Amino acid sequence: MCGIVAYIGHRQAYPVILKGLKRLEYRGYDSAGIALIQDGEPGQNPHLAVYKRKGKVADLEEFLAGKNLNSHVGIGHTRWATHGEPSDRNAHPHLSGSGRLAIVHNGIIENYAALKQELLNKGHVFASDTDTEVLIHFIEDIQQHNQCELEEAVRIALRRVVGAYVIVILDADHPDTLIAARKGTPLVIGVGRGEHFLASDPSPIIEYTKEVVFVNDYEVAIVKADELILKNLGNERQTPFIQKLDLELAAIEKGGFDHFMLKEIFEQPDTIFDSLRGRLDEQRGMITMRGVEEYMQKFIDAQRIIMVACGTSWHAALTAEYMFEELCRIPVEVEYASEFRYRNPVIHPGNMVMAISQSGETADTLVAIEEAKKAGAIIFGICNVVGSSIARASHAGAYTHAGPEIGVASTKAFTAQLAVLCMIALKVGYEKGTLSRERFLHVLHELALVPEKVKEILQQHENIKAIAEKYASARDFLYLGRGYNFPVALEGALKLKEISYIHAEGYPAAEMKHGPIALVDEQLPVLFVATRDRFHEKIVSNIQEIKARRGRVIAVITEGDEVVPHMADDVIAVPAADEMVAPILNVIPLQLLAYYIGVARGYDVDKPRNLAKSVTVE
Repeated sequence: MCGIVAYIGHRQAYPVILKGLKRLEYRGYDSAGIALIQDGEPGQNPHLAVYKRKGKVADLEEFLAGKNLNSHVGIGHTRWATHGEPSDRNAHPHLSGSGRLAIVHNGIIENYAALKQELLNKGHVFASDTDTEVLIHFIEDIQQHNQCELEEAVRIALRRVVGAYVIVILDADHPDTLIAARKGTPLVIGVGRGEHFLASDPSPIIEYTKEVVFVNDYEVAIVKADELILKNLGNERQTPFIQKLDLELAAIEKGGFDHFMLKEIFEQPDTIFDSLRGRLDEQRGMITMRGVEEYMQKFIDAQRIIMVACGTSWHAALTAEYMFEELCRIPVEVEYASEFRYRNPVIHPGNMVMAISQSGETADTLVAIEEAKKAGAIIFGICNVVGSSIARASHAGAYTHAGPEIGVASTKAFTAQLAVLCMIALKVGYEKGTLSRERFLHVLHELALVPEKVKEILQQHENIKAIAEKYASARDFLYLGRGYNFPVALEGALKLKEISYIHAEGYPAAEMKHGPIALVDEQLPVLFVATRDRFHEKIVSNIQEIKARRGRVIAVITEGDEVVPHMADDVIAVPAADEMVAPILNVIPLQLLAYYIGVARGYDVDKPRNLAKSVTVE
């Protein structure tokens, strides 16, 4: 979940690395650091210098202001703490025992304690509490014991290591070379003219080159300014596959918005349209999705579908469960990936497992689908990041085309996932014969209208901001919904927790009387997702029950509703829509509400405490 940047070439390394760390700060912001092999004064040899600070990248930048940082090779890191509390001493990069090697690392070395004890017995002394420092000491110990090159020592060490990692190593004795390796967490290498860029994702690279190599698991990269060599852990050369990035620099800039989160909320009319574009053809009444078409018979024959996901993607899967069961008449199980992998689940050959992840690098989801593949399941991935690990591990899949999402709290990725999942359910249901042509065309039409309806909702942002400021001092929130709107309530509560640090619970409205109603008093805001659907009369009764106990009601309603506004304290109206696509609309006000409450409480909504964007460790 940390962010890694490295550079080797003809440019000054420090500005490239610093800018890259700022772009990767959504991956972690407990501390930051840089190691450079600095050019010496005339007559002096180059030397390895490490600079690191607890806090955000801006704190590191301030610390380095005015220092001589002349260098053409370096590594950088922004940290989300796993081993060792956030501090200067635990910040990366870490040095080997001799001080000759520096390392940055994203991941967790699970057997670090045994390795550390082994090294302590040999007299090693450690300056931090991290697993990463243990790893670089271990690599140097192997190199010294075996009298081998650094790349060979790395290969030997990684065959002993248990866990996930991306590492980049800087060697003071070989300033013309970087050594990198990957297992389980992402690493991309940008290829320029006489220079190379290494990073956890493409965002620090696209300013300089769009030609990249995605490093595979168990590969070691030997990187020079004008040469890139890939080898596996058996020392066999691998052929680098150079891809061209379809990504523009403007997509990862704020574009005049105060925060990335707000920018990404307002991008949703475009990102939903992009997810539909080239797939949904309303004029011809058809949906074209090659990945689905190739495995259509597998979908049709599936006795069940298992959806595995984490966080916001899990809420998208819950919504899709309603869609697939209604349209396709296939039983669906929605699983937390983190629990699925440990539960020894019953999986039969031919079961369809759908893995849903914004980053495509979610560690728990990756392990879950690998276990499912071993049992003979068909893996269908739904990811936002082209070339990501889940995309490559899947038999087939669909990209959401939401573009880079920098804000830690997911917004546009969620609505894009819902749009793609709805199209898949429509296509499979129609091909299977469980969905009439009339119903297929109706929902297809409703889905095509969503981008314009989202624009209408976003025009209410000032009204939603006023409501947010009214409730910003609340200590607790309750979010309630029924049917398709129950997962929306869960997602709304999650957004509020992530951004404002207010305790919030999402519940099925019908379950309110089975416990949560005990929380209701005149201080508790209760948000109802109460748009018109088959449950509308029932949820109106739930609102009355809250008002009878003096609860404060905020309601998301359908335009033209004349009943709920007379009961609720505050309302947010959204355009009418079929209940199957309504979640895509109904979540927009909840995203804005969470955003404006977080801002009103004075928090950095792009970098909420303790969170990182891409959970690449278990």
